[in-house]
Amino acid sequence: MKEALKATKCEPCGGPPFPMEEHEHYKHKMQQENDECEKKSKLLTSFMERKISQPMLEHALNSIQAISRDNELENPPTVHGSSSHVHGLSNRESVLVSRSTQNHDEEKGMISQHAILAMQELNKHISGDTVSEESSKYSGIVGFDGMKLVEMFLDLGKWTNLFPTIVTKAETTKVLETGSPENRDGALLLMNEEMHILSPLVRPRKFNIIRYCKQVDVGIWVITDVSFDSSRPNTPPLSCSWKHPSGCMIREMPNKSCMVTWVEHVEVEDMLHTHHIFRDFIGNYTLYGAESWIKELQRMCVKSFSFYAETIPAEESLGVIQTIEGRRNVMRLAQRIVKNFCECLTMAGQLEFQHLNLESSIGGVRVSLRQASIGQPNSIVVAAATTLWLPLHAEYVFEFLKDPTKRYQWDLMACENPMYEIGHISNGLHPGNCTSIFQPCIPSENYSMILQETFTSPMGSYVVYAPINTSSITAAIRGEDSKNIKILSSGFVVCSYAQPNANFEAFNNIGSSSSGGVGRVGAGTLLTLATQILPCSPNGIDQLQNMEAIATINTLLSTSVLKVRGALMNSN
Repeated sequence: MKEALKATKCEPCGGPPFPMEEHEHYKHKMQQENDECEKKSKLLTSFMERKISQPMLEHALNSIQAISRDNELENPPTVHGSSSHVHGLSNRESVLVSRSTQNHDEEKGMISQHAILAMQELNKHISGDTVSEESSKYSGIVGFDGMKLVEMFLDLGKWTNLFPTIVTKAETTKVLETGSPENRDGALLLMNEEMHILSPLVRPRKFNIIRYCKQVDVGIWVITDVSFDSSRPNTPPLSCSWKHPSGCMIREMPNKSCMVTWVEHVEVEDMLHTHHIFRDFIGNYTLYGAESWIKELQRMCVKSFSFYAETIPAEESLGVIQTIEGRRNVMRLAQRIVKNFCECLTMAGQLEFQHLNLESSIGGVRVSLRQASIGQPNSIVVAAATTLWLPLHAEYVFEFLKDPTKRYQWDLMACENPMYEIGHISNGLHPGNCTSIFQPCIPSENYSMILQETFTSPMGSYVVYAPINTSSITAAIRGEDSKNIKILSSGFVVCSYAQPNANFEAFNNIGSSSSGGVGRVGAGTLLTLATQILPCSPNGIDQLQNMEAIATINTLLSTSVLKVRGALMNSN
């Protein structure tokens, strides 16, 4: 074949065959192009793994392209004829020297980039307690159909409702691919996500992420989240939070359930802004970790079973809720109350007031003024929250707060009158997971009922409630749409915390007590209280009235703290 090629003539001009040296030149050019593609691929991989920044990526790509252009200029394709061979031979030495220099410069550039990245990484860790890297993995069985679960992960409205105690906000910024209609394979979207737990003393975590869905096999999906730096003006700095490749594998099992394996790997630089008690709490219990996501998913799955039940359980039949639609309406309303409360805990628009302080609280009183959101009264909302430590078991505190017969001891809305439960919905096997409607034993004129939801999650136990006027709650019970009912949530977060601060123990003056679990080693609770009110000014513009509202809510919260603390200690 080689001999036949040598005898072949050029059809257009009838000249001699293409010189072998020309073949070698184009073969070498193809090799250079392959090398260039491989280098670009490695750079893109490094960028996706956050080993290099976007400016570094662009600089390196430009360098590769510049070297490629230089090679083109120094190694132009030769023209048919013997003169080309003579020219190529006379310049070969200089070309080899040039290539050697370019390879050296390229290698030096890549090594320099890695050195700079290493220096930045080292400097970041030398900065002290501002950086924390968390990595965790956990698996659990969830009673959702695989495809249904995938759809809920890709619908951010459903996503936020699925994790009410973790995700406070989520929005899609761009849908790049919707994925295959039958299985959502290939779905790709950009999204913003804000997460928060427990107390205003914990800083929210904000992420700009890419979410990608891939069906890797029959009945098996992988949902991948990874942080994305858009490098656009006015983009929040990445110092808040960074998510390394995280997500979950959803594997369908019999009986319409799934085995979900979750991996969470994040880097956060907010530890300096989180109160030291909660820094230890979050670090020791990894409350943003994979186990929390799985267990909250399991809790909401069980609650979903209760929501879609076709009959009212016998133990609930004695209450005022007598229809399935009424039952679901009340559960929807209770879910809104929980979401509103968890959003309140982030203290958006938080203001610092030095004079608003409680001797027994951790970090004082936090106050926030914000515009009411959808489903709340059309006004400025004033919210206040504080956290305190109690030398009591968390389970005891939770049981006390959710007991309607003891509510008059601490709830200002009860006006020191007993209350009783007129409606009850179980949200799972745990007796503390339920939705309740309370009514005063001695109703006053224009009295309100209280809708309350209580539950235990990986974060802690929650007692969340809101006053709702009688006509509105009655309409919801009848099955009428409850979306327009205005709510302002208040409530408690109860967290077990076994290492109290010595100052608080001394303040309570019960460190040596041994009765009823008080002061015992291992017994302790972090209790966060939060409440919301409307200022007197309906439009929120009057600064004086806003200040009056702040003073009012400070008094309200302080009184509630003292009543709750006193009632718990006396009862114990």
